[in-house]
Amino acid sequence: MDKFTKKQKKELREIGISLVLFVILMIADHMGLFPDTTEGTIIQLLLYLIPYFIVGHDVVRKCLIGIKNRQLFDESFLMTLATIGAFGCREFGEAVAVMLFYQVGEFFQGYAVGKSRGSIAELMSMAPDFANREAEDGSIEVIDPDDIEVGDILVIKPGEKVPTDGIVLQGSGFVNTSALTGESLPRLVSEGEQVISGCINGETLLRIRAEKEFDDCTVSQILELVEEASSRKSVTENFITRFAHYYTPAVVIAAVILAFLPPLISGHFTAEFGKWVLRACTFLVISCPCALVISVPLAFFGGIGAASFKGVLVKGSNYLELLANLDTVVSDKTGTLTEGKFRVAMVEAADGYDTDDIIRYAAAAEAGSTHPIAAAIIEACENPIAQSQIKDVKNVSGKGITATAGNDSITVGNKGFFDEEGIEMPEVTADVIGTNCYVAKNGKYIGTIIVADMPKKGVKEAISEMFKAGVRYIMMLTGDSEKVASAVASELGISDYKAELLPQDKVSVVEGLINDLKERAGTGDKADRKRGRLAFIGDGINDAPVLSVADVGIAMGSLGSDAAIEAADVVIMDDDIGRIPAVMGIARKTLGISKQNIAFALFVKFACLLLGAIGIANMWVAVFADVGVAVICILNSMRMLKK
Repeated sequence: MDKFTKKQKKELREIGISLVLFVILMIADHMGLFPDTTEGTIIQLLLYLIPYFIVGHDVVRKCLIGIKNRQLFDESFLMTLATIGAFGCREFGEAVAVMLFYQVGEFFQGYAVGKSRGSIAELMSMAPDFANREAEDGSIEVIDPDDIEVGDILVIKPGEKVPTDGIVLQGSGFVNTSALTGESLPRLVSEGEQVISGCINGETLLRIRAEKEFDDCTVSQILELVEEASSRKSVTENFITRFAHYYTPAVVIAAVILAFLPPLISGHFTAEFGKWVLRACTFLVISCPCALVISVPLAFFGGIGAASFKGVLVKGSNYLELLANLDTVVSDKTGTLTEGKFRVAMVEAADGYDTDDIIRYAAAAEAGSTHPIAAAIIEACENPIAQSQIKDVKNVSGKGITATAGNDSITVGNKGFFDEEGIEMPEVTADVIGTNCYVAKNGKYIGTIIVADMPKKGVKEAISEMFKAGVRYIMMLTGDSEKVASAVASELGISDYKAELLPQDKVSVVEGLINDLKERAGTGDKADRKRGRLAFIGDGINDAPVLSVADVGIAMGSLGSDAAIEAADVVIMDDDIGRIPAVMGIARKTLGISKQNIAFALFVKFACLLLGAIGIANMWVAVFADVGVAVICILNSMRMLKK
């Protein structure tokens, strides 16, 4: 890939040609080759206009368009007005130098923006260019991803991108999900499993059935969110926009006053006018606000890019700013802090039986059930009883199930079901908290299987890191039982939780916490007033209302529902909440850099404006105050790329 774009190469050529001509003219001027006559001045002006228009034609064009559209007060207008004033004062060299170095700064700015888009450009590149659709006769048709319909059979060859979300019908292998999740390790998919769009197939051929049209698939939703992100400005960016709206007209008026008022007051208007016009032009060049209007958004754009490189999609710079000031994090349990999938956590066997026996008999009884607990038991069974030996299956809803396996009668269920069946059983002594499934053979208790939704790997460490990152309060909300919620919260180091909640209850709890934070911000210390932001982490469709209510809604992108992802402000693409502390760090770094840029640019500009108004600062100082400050601020913003 070329280092510069086609447009940047063109700009670089124009800057180079203009610079060469400018140097030649300055040497000729210094050697006195231009006669000090009217004709010599006209020739000198015409020659200097050549490099001026070569490098500055785009600025002049934008200025004229702005005048035509009655949108005068922008950088192009300031630069054009200042350089025309310099030409009028016969400062030809300085007029060309101002335009030349301004365009050098603009070129550098464009290059910096291109670099800052790197991570997001990688995210955008995950969009597939084509799809291989299999016809009924087995032939392959190459189609546009937009033409994919639900139910289409698609063939993904090794190295190709998965064009839409689907179910694997044939083949198994690893897919690269790094563009979506930021995770470098490939993911293994096999028949019957879901594969999401934007992944890159590994070394085996996959046949999948399309589950969504391209417009509704994961990659399409992500790209749409990325495109919308730039429209959501942070408070800092909005401040800069409002500042520039009033600042630019003010400095133009001040420049006009500076050009006309002092010579009028002096009583020697004709003699003094040229000197004060030059000062006014210098004043205009210094006042150009490009250092602020470019570097601050660039810092936030770099922050969003750095977050996306970590596998976290932030939908706008306003949410990045909120992440920097997080005080409270509230999280759903199932699928967010826990795996969201039941599995056998422990088996307690009676005397004379081992754990494999308990699992084997229970799996035989549950073989025909689709209940999540039954699925967990069946999955844990490594040596199942043949289906032909299982008969007389009877399911008692909400209680248990009975079946005959060979010559043995098997009963699996809860305590109430066993009491009804008259089966005695001892107290379960295991410390593991979960759903207890009691197992009996021929009317005699033989063991207990504890099925639980286990905490995700790394969640406890992530919660600890959030506290270290500055979060002061973490709460878990769940619709699960008090007993299970208490055990999970204790294991993860969460001091506060609320259990047995309906979706509307979660909304009420979060709204109450937000009101408490606002009240504390109004009466608390400086840190409380600055912070006081609440984030909610969720993944299910029932979490969508709470995600919308929170200051920052954070959704799980890989396993989360479409509604949750749509309602959220931040999407974690690999469902790892350990990403949150890292993104908080990125957000704070971004905010710090933007504030540094504002303070530095304003200090230098106001100092140089004062010096320019009293005649100490010339056009060369003005170039530094404009282009130099902009370049320094842009370089400072580009530090976000290292994150």
